[in-house]
Amino acid sequence: MPLDTGAISRGCPQANVSTARHLCRTQTDHFLSVIADGGAVTVACTQEAPLFDELAESVPSAGPITFANIREMAGWSRDAVAAGPKMAALLAMAEVATPATPLTSLTSDGVILIYGCDQRTIEVAELLKDHLDITVMLNGRDPIEPPHVTDFPIVRGTIGAARGHLGAFELTIDGYAQPSPSSREALRFGPPRDGATSRCDIILDVSGGAPLFPAHDLRDGYLRVDPRDPAAVLRAVLKARDLVGTFDKPRYVTFTKELCAHSRSKIVGCRRCLDLCPTGAIVPAGNYVAIDPNICAGCGQCAAACPTGAAAYTLPPADTLIQRLRALLTTFARAGGQTPVVLIHDTAHGDPLIDAIARHGDGLPARVLPVQVNEVTQVGLESIAAAFAYGASQVRFLLRGKARHDTAGLTNTIALAQPILSGLGFTGDRLDIVETDDPFALGETLRTLAPLEPTSKPAQFNAAGPKRDVMRLTLRELHAAAPMPVDVIPLPSDAPFGSVSVNVEGCTLCLACVSACPKGALSDDREQPMLRFTEAACVQCGLCEATCPEKVITLVPQLDFNAFNAPARVIKQEEPFHCIRCDKPFGVKSTIERVAAKLEGRHWMYRGGESQRDVIRMCEDCRVSAVMSQDFNPYGAPDRPPPRTTDDYLRERAEREQKS
Repeated sequence: MPLDTGAISRGCPQANVSTARHLCRTQTDHFLSVIADGGAVTVACTQEAPLFDELAESVPSAGPITFANIREMAGWSRDAVAAGPKMAALLAMAEVATPATPLTSLTSDGVILIYGCDQRTIEVAELLKDHLDITVMLNGRDPIEPPHVTDFPIVRGTIGAARGHLGAFELTIDGYAQPSPSSREALRFGPPRDGATSRCDIILDVSGGAPLFPAHDLRDGYLRVDPRDPAAVLRAVLKARDLVGTFDKPRYVTFTKELCAHSRSKIVGCRRCLDLCPTGAIVPAGNYVAIDPNICAGCGQCAAACPTGAAAYTLPPADTLIQRLRALLTTFARAGGQTPVVLIHDTAHGDPLIDAIARHGDGLPARVLPVQVNEVTQVGLESIAAAFAYGASQVRFLLRGKARHDTAGLTNTIALAQPILSGLGFTGDRLDIVETDDPFALGETLRTLAPLEPTSKPAQFNAAGPKRDVMRLTLRELHAAAPMPVDVIPLPSDAPFGSVSVNVEGCTLCLACVSACPKGALSDDREQPMLRFTEAACVQCGLCEATCPEKVITLVPQLDFNAFNAPARVIKQEEPFHCIRCDKPFGVKSTIERVAAKLEGRHWMYRGGESQRDVIRMCEDCRVSAVMSQDFNPYGAPDRPPPRTTDDYLRERAEREQKS
């Protein structure tokens, strides 16, 4: 492949650029001499990364080494001659450090339940009996030949419910029955019982029935295969053999419950993450939600959709991904690249497709910049906004032709980004999903994209910090870079930005909405009755709307760029009522007067003269004093009529019949 050192030097002006043709073999001395200086080195090869790491161990003065793939991603392409800016961009992106990912541990002792329906289940168990602690459970009625020697238990039952993960599965079994040891020609089972409980570390499901878990492919420790596919069964057996010991998995999502806007006072507000989680790793937990890191499979949809930043992705964090986009796009432009298309893909699916295009097709176009992430669905609005602010002309997400889990979160993110982009003047087909398992279809789709002009004033900001802050920053920068900026853009109903509309005539300033608001977007004033609203803090969780006793609050989803820096605005303000004893301001004057007028002469507690009626016009301290000094008995209600009995109803009925 051609190496355009001039473009790379323009794109990475602070770097010393050197080239080689056989760096991993005949030119290893060149590599060793470069790393001996102790500076940071980026090697434009990932295939031989293990070899370079091994060589570096022999050089005590070697500094940090990173690797970038410019061969399959750029050099092996029909456009290789024009791929110099792209190579520079990929090298610059590789230099962005990724923070360490926190881990969680799963421990398995090798206790496995093999779940099936016929003799094939026994055959699978025979393959594993010398490696794992096996129990076979059969849910079919086919005759099973009794074993000559009972190497492992064989029971009958149907799994009615399953929960847990590798090392900690718990199953509820219906129709559970044990075999008779005196079975002769076929196993005979004893009387069944429902509701039995079974615990195991691993489940190998060869029943051919419905999966036991949602998004079952993502459940660690649960192996489900078609019993009619011998090759798949053998692969599952080999995988099960290795599931013994302690395994570290990434803690894909960190959760800060204090930021969660799920619920207040048993009223549910935001449930975006609950609706999107494909594995059921997220459950309600009072005012907040709880995320089980042992079940979480890392799709990232919760973090992408979380309006407050309570759920944050770690592989990498949102701000790190934006820093990578910044390095990629600014370097590409500096090196002379034009109309860049950002292709966001994962490792398991995207890398093989790109590799196939490079080796057997025309390769990626020179203006298509691949960005590898753990899961495509982890990408949120903040990253999309940043990409276009930095100068991307288009963004494409590469998904499987048949997704392993629901990708509604990504669809929702794109549906939110589309009106923002079009509202700011980014016209044309800017943002879309490519769903394919065919590398040549992917290549054709990317090559037929019509070039669209990016922003003429790309941003240079550097993102860091919590997600909500990063979100506001990227949107402000996108607004500044937009071809046709506007101040307010209407958004879909589930958007995490917006205002509230309050019918002030019906509002009594009870301030229940202030107590319910988890982000402080609605606030009061300590000096006088007042309701204020800070739009920049509102996440449109709906708790204020659901809590309001007068039902005068309506959500208004929108993106008001002026609101990001605007102070709180007053929605309603009234004069306070002053205590008739101590003149202390308390409550709302109009409310106190209205309540007093309604109660006067109508309620038994306020029929005892002016002194009793005045209690409602006192502050909490004076009210207690007045009640104690005036012998005000709050339980002195008039005598209630005696309860009506069956005899009363029968007597009244007899009287009516006599009259008729």
